[in-house]
Amino acid sequence: MSPSPSATKPDGGTPSRAPILAEGIEWPDDLRPLATLDGPALMAAHAALQKLLASFPKEYASDCSYSAKAMEVVVAQHGGLYFVEINRRLEKCGWAVPGFNPSPHWFELYAVSPEGKVLARYPYHP
Repeated sequence: MSPSPSATKPDGGTPSRAPILAEGIEWPDDLRPLATLDGPALMAAHAALQKLLASFPKEYASDCSYSAKAMEVVVAQHGGLYFVEINRRLEKCGWAVPGFNPSPHWFELYAVSPEGKVLARYPYHP
């Protein structure tokens, strides 16, 4: 992959890419999960999970694959915001082997304020 025209080489090494800006949010390249979740991090995780669950069609309400039970939530903090990544873990439903995912590129990523307001969804569509 060739670097974009706006990429720079600050240290002469690997070129850095221009930041992804979408919905007024600068999406970081590298997120490191928090080891301990404080109150605002928990509120951010809950808000993002609720947003995702509400986006599923009502017909899927009784399907474990589209429930909170099947979701793994990772919270990171960057630039005063929480970034919440949600991955589907179908083995939690009891019928899939660990690591099985019919949509291997499926994930959701949300930018959330410390007050628990979902500000944006990462602009990614598998």
